[in-house]
Amino acid sequence: MKLDHITSRDNPALVRLRKLTAEAGGYRKTGSVWVEGDHLLRAALLRGWTPALVVLTEAAMQAPELARLAEAAPRALVVPTPLFKGLSGLESPAQIGAELTLPASPAIDAQAASVVLDRLQDAGNVGAILRSAAAFGVRQVLALKGTAALWSPKVLRAGQGAHFGLRLVEGLAADDLAALAVPMIATSSHTEHVLHRVALPSPCAWVMGHEGQGVSPALMARCALTVGIPQPGGEESLNVAAAAAICLYESHRQQR
Repeated sequence: MKLDHITSRDNPALVRLRKLTAEAGGYRKTGSVWVEGDHLLRAALLRGWTPALVVLTEAAMQAPELARLAEAAPRALVVPTPLFKGLSGLESPAQIGAELTLPASPAIDAQAASVVLDRLQDAGNVGAILRSAAAFGVRQVLALKGTAALWSPKVLRAGQGAHFGLRLVEGLAADDLAALAVPMIATSSHTEHVLHRVALPSPCAWVMGHEGQGVSPALMARCALTVGIPQPGGEESLNVAAAAAICLYESHRQQR
């Protein structure tokens, strides 16, 4: 590992990283992504990812467990805390972060159990759904155009490391989903099928729609089944991330 102590904010690597973190979809231009905090870095390492670069504060370099994380990269930059804050999107910045090189966008796996995100715009919802997908053994997430950038800092934080175990494909059009060979299922309040009373196909692709508009008519027309989630409390609808967790759990429960 090459270790450099940096004190200038004009260091080319820091300038490049600041540009990368300045916009949610910056990774689409550079092919790399900034992950902040030891939790996300550990999650990536456990899944076999190797960081291209680690940046850590002078204080973090004195913490053995954080210094060991830095050794996973071919190069590490040790910086004063104020310089690290310039890279951070957190009110209380972490002490360590890493740049990861993203693989080329994979093709859709036609047979994989999947989650389809239809124009979900809230980064917290998207990250929470990725986390639920990973927890319940769904390994492919397909995001249509208009969905929050999957590798944005906010989605990464909400995903809590789920990204590194998922097959993520984004920027899709509804017609691209013709490549899926598994049936698609959407939730609806206008259906006679109740989630826990219907035999769910396995594998399948759960379609989660826009927070306000729901699943688009074009995508709904592609679904083989719609199901309703009982809400005895009388609320109009569930948060989309909560609905996704319930549906993915029921799929998992029926498979068992």
